[in-house]
Amino acid sequence: MAAFWTEADYDDHELVQFVRDPHSGLTAIIALHSTHLGPAAGGTRFWHYAQPEGAMRDALRLSRGMSYKNAMAGLPMGGGKAVILADDKRTKTPELLGAFADAVDRLGGRYVTAEDVGITEADMAAVAKRTRYVSGLPVTGEDSAGGDPGPFTALGVFLGIKAAVAHRLGRDSVDGVEVAIQGTGSVGGGVARLLAKEGAVLTVSDVDEARAQALAHETGARAVSPDAIMSVPCDVFSPNALGAILDDAGIGRLDCRIVAGAANNQLQRPEHGPLLAGRGILYAPDYVINAGGIISVALEYLCRHDASPCDINEVRKRIALIPGRLEQIWQQSDETGASPDQVADRMAQKLIGR
Repeated sequence: MAAFWTEADYDDHELVQFVRDPHSGLTAIIALHSTHLGPAAGGTRFWHYAQPEGAMRDALRLSRGMSYKNAMAGLPMGGGKAVILADDKRTKTPELLGAFADAVDRLGGRYVTAEDVGITEADMAAVAKRTRYVSGLPVTGEDSAGGDPGPFTALGVFLGIKAAVAHRLGRDSVDGVEVAIQGTGSVGGGVARLLAKEGAVLTVSDVDEARAQALAHETGARAVSPDAIMSVPCDVFSPNALGAILDDAGIGRLDCRIVAGAANNQLQRPEHGPLLAGRGILYAPDYVINAGGIISVALEYLCRHDASPCDINEVRKRIALIPGRLEQIWQQSDETGASPDQVADRMAQKLIGR
């Protein structure tokens, strides 16, 4: 693995730590991008990487994205991310989770972890036995913040799609709007259900084709293969799986007027935002539209540590601000000619003192 500071995605990160525990089999990377606004908050990804360089790239890009996301969501949290390098069987043991928890605890609160791809509420509950610097834990009451952040992310994306439809299509409803959804897990499935309830016409796809078919049956959608979803003619393409899909080839395949979804780091490189805008496609910057989950996780953590408001109504109130932030970005983009991702990045950088 090359030195992390030579990586294209290294952005003056405050800390990049390689963690190895031979006894448990843990190999992990913890990256803290910024603690300017508070402790670096961001989930833990449990993933098998064919090449370790992919894990470093994810840790660097995702931690920077969390700095921007938390800042734009108005949260007193910085940005961090952890990546656990799973074996090809994705073996996850109590010993491995315990060793990871100890690594988080040794940072003394500079990093607060939670769920991400491959990590569950139960995993976070296990981590919480060894460190208090964790969130996304099972809820303790019906009106409490916390638990699986997926439904909150889905709500924010749904509201963001409605805002994008209003801005680009001039429509005050998604009734009859054609949306192609890539990824039908906790977030993508939640977005699909909310859209279907308001009359959107859906096409869905997932690498788990049985899951996509089940969601299609439930929502009245059409299911297509993973290879076909980016080429589906639609009003809105909503990526809700893994990132870096908006590269030269991916953008060239799109047949839509809006891209708005929950996947992190959708743009492969900085030049792909202007390329998307050049095709006349409105982009909802991912770390703005997908902030619902971290809003829930952050308020849960802050509630436990400094008695901040943390009930479900406070979470929903803050998620309801996402469309307004997007509209501000799009208006500045329209006025200046900068692409929406460039506008959002400048706003976030100013907030974190960069």
